[in-house]
Amino acid sequence: MRPIRLPEPPTGTSGIPDIFEGGVYSVVRRAVIIGNGSAGAENQCVGLVRALGLSDKQSLFRVTRPSGGVNEWLHWLPVSLHKTLYYLLRRICGESRLPMTARSNKLAPFPSENGFNLGLSSVLEADAKHIAKLARETFEKEGPLLVVASGRDTISIASSIKRLASENVFVVQIQHPRTRLNRFDLVITPRHDYYPLTPQGQEQIPKFLRGWITPLEPPDEHVVVTTGALHTADFAALRNAASAWHDELSPLPKPVLVVNIGGPTKHCRYGADLAKQLIYSLENVLEGCGSVRISFSRRTPPKVSKIIMNGLGSHSKVYIWDGEEPNPHMGHLAWADAFVITADSVSMLSEVCSTGKPVYVIGAERCKWKFSEFHKYLKERGVARPFTGKENISESWSYPPLNDTAEAARQVREAIARRGWRLK
Repeated sequence: MRPIRLPEPPTGTSGIPDIFEGGVYSVVRRAVIIGNGSAGAENQCVGLVRALGLSDKQSLFRVTRPSGGVNEWLHWLPVSLHKTLYYLLRRICGESRLPMTARSNKLAPFPSENGFNLGLSSVLEADAKHIAKLARETFEKEGPLLVVASGRDTISIASSIKRLASENVFVVQIQHPRTRLNRFDLVITPRHDYYPLTPQGQEQIPKFLRGWITPLEPPDEHVVVTTGALHTADFAALRNAASAWHDELSPLPKPVLVVNIGGPTKHCRYGADLAKQLIYSLENVLEGCGSVRISFSRRTPPKVSKIIMNGLGSHSKVYIWDGEEPNPHMGHLAWADAFVITADSVSMLSEVCSTGKPVYVIGAERCKWKFSEFHKYLKERGVARPFTGKENISESWSYPPLNDTAEAARQVREAIARRGWRLK
């Protein structure tokens, strides 16, 4: 197994009691995560909280929308307006004509993401007033509250918490909220979110839409710019995964090629054609591989997975994960010698590009808009290469690993220090 060259997580405190370093009022020792139900978005929040050393004192609250029926047409609205409009429609049309899945205050447990246990046993409905009240009432005993949110639906909740308890919270919004960045203490966003401000991006946006889908100005002091997405695959997680999966993965013939297949998106469309291209390219490199491990995501279309299983499932070097727990994803990150990743997922690419191991991307030419800029930047930095089927997988190459999560955590610490606070 190649050594994992990742930065060590930040060390703990200096050992001086809180009372001698500003007292409990200045020590951030707990975090609230505001999620939107998307594993990719919530995983970024959990990764940041882990990097800040607060994973043992985190709670997850989730913003939810009414679902089913007419609600599928209302998801473009802000959450509060969506809920209000749906309430009015139910009053006018009646309960039976507009059914909605019943929800309780306690939502479903947070699932393990890509084989990593996030340590969150339950999820509560996000309520800005409740969280702000919690921050104010517990401030003297517990100190400031770190709030980390990600995704469009969480913007109004996170900004309201900041407005209602500004002296008691530090609010971080992941992914660009487009306007009024001063509603948050810090915004963390990938550099390709600023693609709409480039001349190429401006040409692709009708003028009447620019205020809706673009940041209004370049990044300022409120913004931490990353290359990709934040995630939980840090040094400690990969070290634990290497140990947990040792018996199953260490005996595999080398080199081990891990193939992660996502699913088409509106900005990165593909189907059976890409699946056939992937099979052809993998067949060309199989001779130079010891083992090939293939995983599908929840977004992979059944047609795509079926084509790949029929094309490669019977090969003696190929193992295709059947989707049953335990998820080998973290073990694959730790034990792989190289990766092939479909171009649709910024999250998957961000994880594998943090390992320093060879990363090959298939389908990048199908990506449009700001995602084409993301792939262009990875290629220019030498972090990822196109997968053509002509590679010799046994030939290794390296690059400076992406270190977005640790770097974002460092800048959060500095911003908190400017408030006169510090992290425990």
